[in-house]
Amino acid sequence: MSALADRITIDPEICHGKPCIRGMRYPVESMLEYLAGGDTIEDVLREFPDLEREDLLACLEFARQTLAARSQHLALS
Repeated sequence: MSALADRITIDPEICHGKPCIRGMRYPVESMLEYLAGGDTIEDVLREFPDLEREDLLACLEFARQTLAARSQHLALS
């Protein structure tokens, strides 16, 4: 979890508080859209050279954890 916390940040001053990569203006949601649209990790890294592979893997892990937490919440309802 520590590696995820180092990579995915939430700051109300950056992108309206949306989860972003390392405090930069790369929202997790946008990176997931690229990947869901068919771009490979390598494609995204070529497009955004200041990102690292681990950043994109952290986006995927963040999404997984968010869905797991939401699913758990829905099961309790």
